[in-house]
Amino acid sequence: MAATSCMTTRLGAKAPQQEVAFRGSIKPLRAVPVARRNVARAASCSAEERAPIGKAVAAAALAAALAFGSVEAAKADISGLTPCSESKGFAKRQKNELKALEKRLKKYEEGSAPALALKATMERTEKRFKNYGDAGLLCGTDGLPHLISDPGLALRYGHAGETLIPTVGFLYIAGWIGYVGRDYLIASKKESKPRDKEIIIDVPMALKMAFQGAGWPFRAFRELQAGTLLADDKDITVSPR
Repeated sequence: MAATSCMTTRLGAKAPQQEVAFRGSIKPLRAVPVARRNVARAASCSAEERAPIGKAVAAAALAAALAFGSVEAAKADISGLTPCSESKGFAKRQKNELKALEKRLKKYEEGSAPALALKATMERTEKRFKNYGDAGLLCGTDGLPHLISDPGLALRYGHAGETLIPTVGFLYIAGWIGYVGRDYLIASKKESKPRDKEIIIDVPMALKMAFQGAGWPFRAFRELQAGTLLADDKDITVSPR
């Protein structure tokens, strides 16, 4: 109703102005209150139009706050995965594996070597399923544990130890080894017999460079900025074509 009245006021705004202009020649004092009424109506319409927009923005902000604030409630809702400790498929797999081992166990005498081996396997199976459940892993409808590899989801829902941390650790250690080896080769070239340093490793020098190379990401970044990290094209051997 407010929007309809505003449109009516705008569509009919020209007619009162013409009437005011006509009447202004006879009674100019009446034109002033009519103009003020039109201005007041226009201001009230604009205020009424801004009110729904403000409510919509406030509602969107509230919905966003609730979505990001309720992390624990959606903890298990990652691509349809559920905690293995609560997964029916996971419990069914454990039951089927133990049942198959028990069926094989009945074929052997009590205390025999195969029977003892099967009992040990059953204990390891129970322990494995218990560890999966206690570790907080997520299982799919197939009852198998799934690892969260997406960095954002892993950090948000507490699964960084599954693939994110091991991946970062592997890249860091591999880069550390490569950077220290590069420094060792560069330093050995400055010796009188560089090939001897490559054949027989200079352990004290290698250990010193290993400790210095612990912060290799920062050192590599500084060298890249200085232009000393990469070799010049003229120093790269290219096979003839």
